[in-house]
Amino acid sequence: MAFPRMLLVRQRFPDRRILDLEAALNREFEASALAARLRPGSRVAIGCGSRGIANLAVMVRAAVTYFRSKGMQPFVFPAMGSHGAATAEGQAAVLEHYGVTEAFIGCPVVSSLDVVSLGRTPEGIEVYLDRLAADSDAIFLINRVKWHTSFEGKIESGLFKMMAIGLGKHVGAQAYHTWACQLGLESVILLVGRHLLAGGKILGGLAVVEDANHNTARVRVLPAEEMERGEEELLTLAKSWRGSLPFDLDILILDEIGKDISGTGMDTKVVNRSIEGGYNPWPGLPRVGRIFVRDISELSYGNAVGIGMADIVADRILPRIDWNATQINSLTASTPAGARLPIHFPTDRECLEKIWPTAGRFRREELTIGWIRNTLRLDLLALSENLLAQVRTNPALEVLGEPFELPFDQEGNLVSPLA
Repeated sequence: MAFPRMLLVRQRFPDRRILDLEAALNREFEASALAARLRPGSRVAIGCGSRGIANLAVMVRAAVTYFRSKGMQPFVFPAMGSHGAATAEGQAAVLEHYGVTEAFIGCPVVSSLDVVSLGRTPEGIEVYLDRLAADSDAIFLINRVKWHTSFEGKIESGLFKMMAIGLGKHVGAQAYHTWACQLGLESVILLVGRHLLAGGKILGGLAVVEDANHNTARVRVLPAEEMERGEEELLTLAKSWRGSLPFDLDILILDEIGKDISGTGMDTKVVNRSIEGGYNPWPGLPRVGRIFVRDISELSYGNAVGIGMADIVADRILPRIDWNATQINSLTASTPAGARLPIHFPTDRECLEKIWPTAGRFRREELTIGWIRNTLRLDLLALSENLLAQVRTNPALEVLGEPFELPFDQEGNLVSPLA
């Protein structure tokens, strides 16, 4: 019995990219006049994270260039909680692989997991700060503003989250996620962020918004006093630009998951699955019945956090998993379910043959199947031919070429048309 034939489909999202990014960054920095708040020669700690942010190295270099041109002494440090297996060397290596190197950005890149305590919030949350950043004269942050994979709020993933989870390093990230079990993660992020801002060390941040094509579409330098309101506005914008799967699906095939793709390996608000494994928790998004994951991205460095959201995986994933990094990340985030190992079989064909009867269809040809590279790339996807009528009614979708059978090789593994 054959699976439905597939269609290669282009999903068109508005192209909102900034055509001259360096010029836009220079305008933002100059207009902010942040350097005028500092004494000449001040040491400015520039924090950046581990997500797959487009043009990250270019943006870091622009910040370094701005502060150096004003007579400051900038340096860059990782602000990424427990990522990089919660080691200073691992976090520096992550930045290097994103192109954030001393040779490219023009200043030192230093990494440490040491922290200092900045006291407690009125609720009792002890606030931690990277020791290197604490010893500087000012801290400037660079991060993308987007929806969070675990909650909905006015502030989700962005500069405030970096102030808490990123600047607190491993010890802070672990403590804040524990507090989040009682207060909610948005509340903890806001309380810690406000505490840090009140200390006067945070100078501001570069907030970045990407369009649905993963292009840099908006950059905004926010002084410390404008960070909360500005981030709320940018999050609303980011959500209005968010891409999604076009239809409900019985089976979703992902070529890869990874930390460079999402903090949860795959974006929960694309696959409509919670990090704890709950099915379709986000109202208004397409429903997904079963998730089949084929591999882990190279830039995840073996961190397979989020694999627990899959229903089935290929055996080839298993030797690629760095269980130490995966477990540290999952336990730090208080989401051990994200590291659970799903059912697995030797080949892609066997995985699909085993999982399809659980998707609520009696006949294979009735299955609705979607296939994406990862949850960042939704502009090119494969859809089962039985969705053609719906494709034709959606002006954002374009069929590319003729229908094709699922392309299994001689070993029974899929050859992706999405690479």
